[in-house]
Amino acid sequence: MKLSRRHLAAAGALALSAPTLIRSAHAQSADMTVKNAVEELRMAWFKQDKAKIESLTAEQLSYSHSDARLEDKTKFIDGVMTRKATFKSLEWPELTVQVVGNNAVVRHLWVSESELDGKVTNTKIGVMQVWQKQDGGWKLLARASWRLPPPA
Repeated sequence: MKLSRRHLAAAGALALSAPTLIRSAHAQSADMTVKNAVEELRMAWFKQDKAKIESLTAEQLSYSHSDARLEDKTKFIDGVMTRKATFKSLEWPELTVQVVGNNAVVRHLWVSESELDGKVTNTKIGVMQVWQKQDGGWKLLARASWRLPPPA
C-alpha cells in the first residue's frame, strides 16, 4: 500500500487528537461512576439502608438542609434512619455531574412525596452535592439544598 500525504495527514490528526478522545472517554466514565453512586445513595435513602448510606458518605460529611440545619455524618444517618414520615416516592431529576479531578459537583432537584399521620407532603427543592474520590470510590462530602422560588 502506498501512503499519500492525505493518509499521513489523517494519521497525524488522529495521533494529535487521541489524548483528547481518551480524556473525554475518561470524563464520561467518571461521570457515569458518580451518577451510579448518586443513584445508589438515593435508593439507600429511600429504603433506609444504613450500611449503604454509611459506605457512600465521607467521615467529614457536611450536610445542610433547606431550612439551614447543618448535620455531620452521624446526625445525617440518624435522621434518615429515625424519620417518622414514610416516603411514597423520591426522585432526583435534572441531575448534572461535573467531575474535577478527585471531586465531583452534582446538582439536581429533590422531588418527593411522603406521608405522616395520614397527611401527604410534596417536596421540591434544589440540591447541590459535592462528592470526593476516597478509598477507590465516590463518597458524599457535602450537600446543600434550598427552597425553590414559587412558580411565576
